[in-house]
Amino acid sequence: MFYNASPDIFRKAEVLRLNMTETEKILWERIRKKQLGVRFKAQHPIERFIADFYCHQSKLVVEIDGKIHQYQKEYDQGREAEMNKYDIKIIRFTNDEVINDIDQIIEKIKMNL
Repeated sequence: MFYNASPDIFRKAEVLRLNMTETEKILWERIRKKQLGVRFKAQHPIERFIADFYCHQSKLVVEIDGKIHQYQKEYDQGREAEMNKYDIKIIRFTNDEVINDIDQIIEKIKMNL
């Protein structure tokens, strides 16, 4: 489930869980505690990366991209390639989508479970 994540990555994930962004909190309130019928974990270590949200049962990562992702497309592509080797699917949403259309995001997540 953690795909060779190091102890250092686990510590970083714990810090991120304690300091979620506002948009992460909005989505987390809608997917936590098996509200979609499956368990999601917030700030989940996968190898040397930390996924915003991960469902092991569906091998699905949900990422919320802030403005910084406009400038790190190559990094994100490499990160996706690493996760894809474990057959993990990644879906991405922007902060604006979370704020303005959370119901649509929930529907898209359900379609990918």
